[in-house]
Amino acid sequence: MDPTTLSPFALLAALFITVLAAFIGYEVVSKVPTMLHTPLMSGANAVHGVIVVGAMLVAATSDGPLRIALALLAVILGTINVVGGFVVTDRMLEMFKKRPGERG
Repeated sequence: MDPTTLSPFALLAALFITVLAAFIGYEVVSKVPTMLHTPLMSGANAVHGVIVVGAMLVAATSDGPLRIALALLAVILGTINVVGGFVVTDRMLEMFKKRPGERG
């Protein structure tokens, strides 16, 4: 048996875990107060740099064109997520800076 193929049971288990993780993630994030949502999500997006490193490792060990393309897509999407996290954090921190001529 080829080790790169998934059995139907393993595929169903992976799909179940993905759906369960999405549901739990939605429930957890929906309970976060509005004031904490932006800093929490911007920090979480920045932490996702680990995903970019993992995608690069997968890309480095890929042997087929489809796997290389999917790994490249993962690197691109992960990078967008990380950059977006830093942009949101920067915009959030700009709200707390004093403007010239403003009394504090």
